Amino acid sequence: MPFVLSEYDCNPQFFPVSPIMSLKARISDDMKSAMKARESSRLAAIRLLMAAMKQKEVDERIELDDAAIIGVVDKMLKQRRDSIAQFEAAGRQDLVDKEKLEMDVLSSYLPEPLSDAEVDALISAAIETTGAVSMQDMGKVMGAVRPQMAGRADMGAVSARIKAALAR
Repeated sequence: MPFVLSEYDCNPQFFPVSPIMSLKARISDDMKSAMKARESSRLAAIRLLMAAMKQKEVDERIELDDAAIIGVVDKMLKQRRDSIAQFEAAGRQDLVDKEKLEMDVLSSYLPEPLSDAEVDALISAAIETTGAVSMQDMGKVMGAVRPQMAGRADMGAVSARIKAALAR
């Protein structure tokens, strides 16, 4: 007997919606909801993120996946931290507040940060798997942990921890 689709098989309301939404779709939905709610400051931050994502796609001629989007968000957060330091030095509290609000919006798109214990465990595992014994092997260890920690830990702090672990 041949397989025949009924009207119920083709109707989208009968297909379960995937609970896992791509980060790009989530950002787009958040932009729409910010427009509807007339949250201008949140909308401005999301538009900046969308523009940065589009710029990277055009420059590299690729479609960004979630990992690449997290990289863009991480880069934007670093820029905001640098700007805040400069604005505080110049005494511009209004701009500091604006940058902090943008940081709050941007950080909502990052995955949950790793705890110190999780970071140490990943570093120890990477040192064992790479067979690192000295500071000359730091590049190998960083290469092993970077994909696992992307967007979930400050890589500068991770680098310092790896140096401390290899110095022992």
